[in-house]
Amino acid sequence: MKKKLKEYVLITIGMTMVAIGIYYFLVPSNLATGGVSGLAIIIGNFLPQIPIGLLMLIFNIILFIIGFLIIGPSFGLKTIYASLGLSGMIWIFQRFFPISRPITNDLMIELLFGVGISGLGMAIVFNQNASTGGTDIIAKIINKFIHVDMGKSLLMADFLISLAAGLTFGAQAGMYALLGVVLNGFVIDSFINGFNVSKQVTIISSKGLEIKEFIINKLERGVTLYDAKGAYSGESKEVLITIMSRREFIKLRNYIKEIDRRAFITVSDVHEVLGEGFKEFIE
Repeated sequence: MKKKLKEYVLITIGMTMVAIGIYYFLVPSNLATGGVSGLAIIIGNFLPQIPIGLLMLIFNIILFIIGFLIIGPSFGLKTIYASLGLSGMIWIFQRFFPISRPITNDLMIELLFGVGISGLGMAIVFNQNASTGGTDIIAKIINKFIHVDMGKSLLMADFLISLAAGLTFGAQAGMYALLGVVLNGFVIDSFINGFNVSKQVTIISSKGLEIKEFIINKLERGVTLYDAKGAYSGESKEVLITIMSRREFIKLRNYIKEIDRRAFITVSDVHEVLGEGFKEFIE
């Protein structure tokens, strides 16, 4: 129950950021950077009497059915919550905190802030195995079956919408929209990789026993041992390999510094770790 509550709190934070990025930066400048929001911006140009949030809701209902059947009920339920919340949040902004014109007169600034804020929000939502709906659902399907990164999947799904933006609002707006689609994909992948990054640490030390005990008992992490032999010295060595968070690695590094300054350590980033003590496998 506590885990589920945390997931929905994070999804709420993510969809709020997406709503802010879309409504306050992209919509006023007619920057249809893909997704159902982009499609709603285009259609809203022809039907201004219909709120953007309502248009998004209508388009999402159609895609919900597809996503629910193909991806599964868990993804569907969280996506329904995120998408309805996003549409509702945009409606609230439009109703109670409206904006009549762009915050600045610089399309590039509007684009960068809109894509940056909404991209971070979408990454938070994606990281909880959900989606803000729309073409995000198509991107998740592509990711599941073709194993293309989420950001690049979204790029494929949104390309045609950016072309439609060019036909509707002119070549300049269309090119900015296409640039926004490309940036959005890279922003999402970068943030997701940042959320999931861990440190893989390889250690060769004469104090291997003490280091092993510290990792297991103090950091509560697992460690794997290998027997190795130095090519130059011919001495037998014990190699320790472990995976942990950056904060835990700092503690480990400080401990090793205290007991063995001659230890040899290599560290590399691991962008996803699945299994006990880390992220659970998701169907």
